[in-house]
Amino acid sequence: MKNVNYKWIALSCTSLGALFSVLSGSTLTIALPVIMKDLNADMGIIMWTIMSYMLSITVLVPTIGRMADMIGRKKLYVWGFVIFTAASLLCAFSNSGVELLLFRIIQSVGGALLMANSAPIITDAFPKNELGKALGINSMIISVASVIGPILGGFLIHYGWRSIFFINVPIGIIGTIWAGLQLRELDILPEHQVFDWKGTITFAVGMLAFLLALSLGGMAGWISVTTMGLLGLAALLAFLFIRIEKRTEQPMLDLRLFQTRILAFAYISNLLNGIARGAVTFLMVFYFQGIKGIDPIIAGILLAPFAVPMMVVSPISGMLSDKYGPRGLSSLGLLISAVGLIGFMVIKPDTPISHLVVWMFIAGMGSGMFFSPNTSSIMSLVPVERRGIAAGVRTMMNNAGNVVSIGIAMATISSSITPQALHGLMTGTQVGSQGIAVAEFVSGLRLAFTISFGVSLLAAFISYLRGQQPVWGESNSLSPENN
Repeated sequence: MKNVNYKWIALSCTSLGALFSVLSGSTLTIALPVIMKDLNADMGIIMWTIMSYMLSITVLVPTIGRMADMIGRKKLYVWGFVIFTAASLLCAFSNSGVELLLFRIIQSVGGALLMANSAPIITDAFPKNELGKALGINSMIISVASVIGPILGGFLIHYGWRSIFFINVPIGIIGTIWAGLQLRELDILPEHQVFDWKGTITFAVGMLAFLLALSLGGMAGWISVTTMGLLGLAALLAFLFIRIEKRTEQPMLDLRLFQTRILAFAYISNLLNGIARGAVTFLMVFYFQGIKGIDPIIAGILLAPFAVPMMVVSPISGMLSDKYGPRGLSSLGLLISAVGLIGFMVIKPDTPISHLVVWMFIAGMGSGMFFSPNTSSIMSLVPVERRGIAAGVRTMMNNAGNVVSIGIAMATISSSITPQALHGLMTGTQVGSQGIAVAEFVSGLRLAFTISFGVSLLAAFISYLRGQQPVWGESNSLSPENN
């Protein structure tokens, strides 16, 4: 029987962690043009400041999820706060783009510890018939951070971009103390667990090679020696990883998660949604500041229509999924997101802000409708000792999609504009009608949004194909008829 009071305490801890990590990312995004100019960093370094964080989290979360299933979620979650807070302080003292990049990688370790353990902590604390509601509330907090972050980032820039990292420190200290005092392990951890080092190392190197290939392919060329070499290495390690996991008694990744149709399709639709939406906010930041010449704080406010409807819709869709199931809501949410992206496919330098607000609102509403039911679909179908790895894989899929999305978007834009002109647009030295490559940049934006639209439609189709709910037997193994 779940503790009635504890479930809300657990939700407060995970919500604070979500607020912490998302607020940091959204404040940073709005500050990127200013950071580029202040640190005299090129576009490649700034892009990798974002992408390295997502790459690292993508690689780490499945491993951390498995560790949480072995040693408990509380310890790792509290350490996530500690590492993220310390790394934020280091980021604030960065003197070059390279230093900021390295400290962001350290910060990503803390972020991975928080992300990998958030959903399992909630799932442990809440009964299944309230899980969608709880995850919806957690998603609402994330949406609040998405609304506040760009506005706060635009405000803090007036005090120097370093303040966006300093503000993490008091939040991180509060989160560390609160989680350390309040969280507890609700379930008895399995004994005699062995960590799968072979599988973990093979997976980490292979996933890193694959994501680097996707990230570099558009810029270095898809048939370049570097890209093809990384793809070949990733394919070889993927083959070895599957062999290792099938022969390991206690694997790092339970491959049966992908043998069940509803879980496999929920994961795939999560990946595709990340590809469709990952670069949208990133691109709009540079459109507002580089093309429109808008002040950072106003640009941050203009991004709010993405997040406000998510804040409203997420808890509602979570509660509805508890009653009616996740399939229809998740699929409809992805379709609504696709409708919102239609408006960005025809974006122009002089597109009225009011038009963009409407399209952002529609896209944000679709995202809010998708996330809570899809996460609930995954987390409610696995037994307690597999929740860590299940959540880790979900986060991995979403972040892998974001990495691919930004890689595709930057490759698309880079192919239509010179690096010098792109740098000028991003740092605001070529603004609006003064820009020498505005038309080319906007053309690249349109193509990137068109790709996002197509991927969002595919995600909706895949989401709808999920099958019947699987049944876990007494040994917590999947019933064959559900495979």
